[in-house]
Amino acid sequence: MTGTATMTATTVTATTTATARVTTTATTGTLDVPGAVLHYRVRGAGPTLLIAQSGEGDADRSTDLVDRLADSYRVITYDRRGLSRSRLDDPERGATLVEHADDVHRLLGALTDTPVLMLGCSLGAVIGLHAAVRHPGLLGTLVAHEPVAPRLLPAAERARHERELTALQELYARGGLGAALPEIARTLGIDPARADAEPGLTPQPMNARRIANFDHFIRHDFGAIVHDTLDPAALTGTGTRIVPAAGRTTPRTVFDHACATALAGLVGREPVEFPGGHNGNTSHPEAYAARLRQVLAETC
Repeated sequence: MTGTATMTATTVTATTTATARVTTTATTGTLDVPGAVLHYRVRGAGPTLLIAQSGEGDADRSTDLVDRLADSYRVITYDRRGLSRSRLDDPERGATLVEHADDVHRLLGALTDTPVLMLGCSLGAVIGLHAAVRHPGLLGTLVAHEPVAPRLLPAAERARHERELTALQELYARGGLGAALPEIARTLGIDPARADAEPGLTPQPMNARRIANFDHFIRHDFGAIVHDTLDPAALTGTGTRIVPAAGRTTPRTVFDHACATALAGLVGREPVEFPGGHNGNTSHPEAYAARLRQVLAETC
């Protein structure tokens, strides 16, 4: 077991369409890692499934999806270093994607001793790709939903999208979140004016915590993407089943969809279509969970 883990348990009752009421025990804990303390959450029983959330999302961001999976999986979510309850020794220092992947390795090393399933969304998918390369045997299957990984693309496209991310950082520095968010949504193919979502979702207000998470994500993790060191060729020999995935409504013209398509070409699999768009795991948790169960059953 790596680091020092501390845990507490609470009981969670969730309503789903599959069963009227599902009660599971949620364990929350912390893990010491180099330069940070990670906060994590575990719910359910069954094969271990790690969900690495996109963007500013923390351990609670995909709560509606976890509600629909915890009857069959032991689901781990966590606050990426720098977000919410995961504390940094140096709050002004970001992390590389390699460091994020090593955090995943240490977290899973503290919680299990067998290969796990992983759903990585957006930035979380890139972290999963690094974890598969750096830590053979850690992940049995990785569902990589629209990885924001310009290094998967041809050189000219890669350079264009890296400049796009740098420009978004500069826009945020000049105009704040109000100016940057619409452009980030456009870059990822998200149309806020045509929001499509399942009913009854847990509210995710733009509170002080989310604003702080967006700040860290844009200032630090955008830079980690631009300066990423992922070697696409290394993805073909990891021993992990890598399943490229993309949202049904994500425009085929945006770079996150292009990355999913490029990844599919590398690993020799057709991209799997999931409900919703770039954030389908949060906007369509019922349908997304059903599709994820199907994909995991087919690849395990």
